[in-house]
Amino acid sequence: MAACCSENQTLSASLTIMDRLGSFKARWGIARMDHSMKAGLYAMGRPDGHSPVLVTSNYKMTVDRVRKNLAGRDIWLLVLDTDGINVWCAAGKGTFGTEELVSRIHKTGLREKVDHRELILPQLGATGVSAHEVRNRSGFKVVYGPIRSEDIPYFLDNAMTVKPSMRKVRFSLLDRLVLTPMEIVIAMELMLKVFGAMAILSALGILPVERSDYLGLLGSVFMGTFVSPLLLPWIPGRAFSFKGMITGALWAISLVLFMFSKGSTNWLQLASYILILPSLSAFFTMNFTGSSTYTSLSGVEKEMKTALPFIVTSLSAGTLIRVASFFIS
Repeated sequence: MAACCSENQTLSASLTIMDRLGSFKARWGIARMDHSMKAGLYAMGRPDGHSPVLVTSNYKMTVDRVRKNLAGRDIWLLVLDTDGINVWCAAGKGTFGTEELVSRIHKTGLREKVDHRELILPQLGATGVSAHEVRNRSGFKVVYGPIRSEDIPYFLDNAMTVKPSMRKVRFSLLDRLVLTPMEIVIAMELMLKVFGAMAILSALGILPVERSDYLGLLGSVFMGTFVSPLLLPWIPGRAFSFKGMITGALWAISLVLFMFSKGSTNWLQLASYILILPSLSAFFTMNFTGSSTYTSLSGVEKEMKTALPFIVTSLSAGTLIRVASFFIS
């Protein structure tokens, strides 16, 4: 007879205020890499030898979503050590993979905990796991559950079957919206350094930086990290950098027209904005490929090889023109 849950770590389905605060902080990049939990086997409810075994990563936000959706059930939850990275990304990196899964099965003594030999893995982890190798090395059969954790109850209650819609990856407006805070924080960490350098040069009288320079750059960051991700499906083009270039160009043109209406006649300055702002927006939108379900690793590498040289050239040319505009009015 398999061992009872009293000998194992337990996990509640209820989320505390600290759990929710931790997730909020992680969304904004605060202590993001510390937002993980100890790998191992956890008992939810009072599982026994016949209870299903679900596998997930040790990114705490992922664990929280899974356990929240398993309230009222007796479940074994096998948490893999993925360095605090979510299932999909960890599968791509190999940390949610065959070696870690087989190793964790042995380390936790899972064979002695359950009478069956079946593991339920998230579908998004399939790229990192060789099911037949797991079975050969551990004796456990791999079964892939639905894409989203909220569909796990249906999966368990219907003989481990899913509706076709539960196999499809959705990337809705809300899905994209919740990812933008991290993109904004990463971008602003870089831009604060740029703004600091600009402020110093201006204070020393080397380059008389104007408010429009700060405004232009901030607007470009906003376009690349917020507007482009939100409007992603509706912006023409396939490459993320191209989509970001479009939103950045709209912002640059709007700023140039506004400045022109206010009497600005420094054409070099206006021309520099046309080069710099779309390129910066393109760069930040391209970074969103790592958060998107629209891309593949090979596609990202191809886009970077094509887009980065253009972005760097455009930014460099625009910066040189802007510097020249301080001396040539």
